[in-house]
Amino acid sequence: MKHDKENLDIGNDEVQNAEAQEADLAADKPPVSAEEALAACEEKASQYLARLQRAQADYINYKRRVEQERSEFVRQAGADVILGILPVLDDIDRALESVPADIKDHSWVDGVRHISRKLHSELEARGLEKIESRGQTFDPNIHESVALAKGKEDVVVEEVKPGYRLYDRILRPCSVVVGSGEE
Repeated sequence: MKHDKENLDIGNDEVQNAEAQEADLAADKPPVSAEEALAACEEKASQYLARLQRAQADYINYKRRVEQERSEFVRQAGADVILGILPVLDDIDRALESVPADIKDHSWVDGVRHISRKLHSELEARGLEKIESRGQTFDPNIHESVALAKGKEDVVVEEVKPGYRLYDRILRPCSVVVGSGEE
């Protein structure tokens, strides 16, 4: 409590010193005309207006930047979750491709197909896009070459693992077999 009182006393002393300095300055200045006082007030008002406009612009920029950072954070969090789901999606797709012909018409296989379609559509609704690679020219930005095979040079012959893009960012490159130029 004693420290608080001392802080108040120090604060009061500073205020009193500032008031005394202003009074001294006012006493030293010669009296000014009304026009000069008005011009000085207008100058101060324009300075305050400029400061206010800068503060408003800074606040608008701050709000925009925070919104962009929040949006990017949400996108990154979504990307991390989707990256974790992609191997499961690959496994389901491989399982559906290897279903024996004699059980393709079973209801549980249809159920798994329905789950796969639903999972694909949900991820697409959240911005995930499968990258088409077969027959495309090899692009190291979106393809990862795992082998060479006979075929047209620098053209993707086979897709080993699908690649995905989330919005404008490559989430996972396609693992592909590229043609070596030998037919």
